[in-house]
Amino acid sequence: MGLTRREVLRAGGGGALALACPDLSRAMTSGAGGDRALILLMLVGGPSQLETWDPKPEAPSEVRGPFGSIATAVPGVRINEYLPRMAQRMDRLTLIRSMHHDAAPIHETGHQLVQTGRLGRHGEEHPHVGSVVARLSKPKSGVPPFVVVPGPIGHTGVNVSHGQTAGDLGRACEPFHLRTELSSPGIKAFDLSRERASVRESYGQTRFGQGCLLARRLVESGVRVVAVNMFETVFNRISWDCHGTKPFSTLDDYAAEVLPTLDQAFSALLDDLQQRGLLETTLVVATGEFGRTPRLNARGGRDHWPGVWSAVLAGGGTQRGHVIGASDRFASSPSERPVQPAELVATMYRSLGIDPSESQDLGQGQSLALVEGAEPIEEAFA
Repeated sequence: MGLTRREVLRAGGGGALALACPDLSRAMTSGAGGDRALILLMLVGGPSQLETWDPKPEAPSEVRGPFGSIATAVPGVRINEYLPRMAQRMDRLTLIRSMHHDAAPIHETGHQLVQTGRLGRHGEEHPHVGSVVARLSKPKSGVPPFVVVPGPIGHTGVNVSHGQTAGDLGRACEPFHLRTELSSPGIKAFDLSRERASVRESYGQTRFGQGCLLARRLVESGVRVVAVNMFETVFNRISWDCHGTKPFSTLDDYAAEVLPTLDQAFSALLDDLQQRGLLETTLVVATGEFGRTPRLNARGGRDHWPGVWSAVLAGGGTQRGHVIGASDRFASSPSERPVQPAELVATMYRSLGIDPSESQDLGQGQSLALVEGAEPIEEAFA
């Protein structure tokens, strides 16, 4: 099913997700080639490793934090108590507990690193994985190869790239954006009301939940890469950025809203992809841009910490019920198999059937290396 001028996109709880692209004619005629796909769940704000995938129940309270942990479908692996659905599905996942980077501890550096594999310097913008796929894709089904849902990441503190553009690959490889609006005068795509009510409800009536459902619909229609931004900003709204006081969020917000939203939407996406026979050919990656400080701050929150965090993979040929790496006893740094963001990006390329060591010809004697100095995480694959 391709994008048409009559398809309407409606998302429960979040209004309509309307297509907003500066060159609609280009986007409507470009297409996706190949059978493999990527859904990247960008957990904007930087989830705490201790309050998600890497709890430390034996650590002191100022490290452990206020939440408990629960057993999962993988013996010996425990995760946060507010992720019960994901705990039941842990035997379908590869969990990486040793992500880290040594760049500046700001949101934007992490956004760039986990989506492009490289850090832009002096105004450089390296291309998102989806833009590289757009460059390599052949037209198919009348759909764009790369879509960002519901819209690009907005202001998160520093006015530099978030790594969700085509960079030097140019306008033709830019993502097709979806923005939230109450109504849309423009072209719309994929009417979510065509889904059974039970399916829509299974994802949760939230923007992120309905965005994950839309990601499944887009992949099913031939889109190769969908980036779902859980949040567009970290200011004056609930997000993963849990410094503990306004304009940021608290760990109470994690318990009341953020963790349950992720738990419902992520688990529904896995179930839906598996039931439709799409999980083996679709890699799902859930990651933030960094972790949080291993000790609570004076406000009961946690601050930025690129020293270690966790990422989750599912489908796309990856292993099931597998844990890669580990953090130390306080979740402050990797203690086993450190993983750099560039390795995660190389893993995305590998799953998509693209050699991450190759370069793209930009013309006029210029070329662009996809990933420099990093190999795919081979132990992630079955």
